[in-house]
Amino acid sequence: METVTKFITPGIIILLTLASGIWLRNSGKPLNTLIFTIHKLIALGAVVMTIIQFFGAIKNGESQSMVIALLILAGLCVMALFATGALMSIGKLSYDVLLGIHRGATILAAISTTLVVYLLSRRSL
Repeated sequence: METVTKFITPGIIILLTLASGIWLRNSGKPLNTLIFTIHKLIALGAVVMTIIQFFGAIKNGESQSMVIALLILAGLCVMALFATGALMSIGKLSYDVLLGIHRGATILAAISTTLVVYLLSRRSL
């Protein structure tokens, strides 16, 4: 249970990232620069907080190949999120395609990080 508690703050920041993303989407096109900047900064904070917590949890215990694989998947999803977010703000490529990739990466990142928290918390029991 202690492992799950460590991820409450990053979880809240991730939810704020999702909320600001919805706010950004609902603000219409062209993207509002202020809302976009807020969204990017919250997302960056979420990534940093989550990495700190995952690194601490893995460092303090034995690593599992499944946990490592899921963290790599989550990392790739985060890179895709930042890349598609930047490309959507430029507006040169198909917005709908980029938005689809952005949404898919969000869902995949959420699933993989949830599974990591579950596996780490199960290990600490």
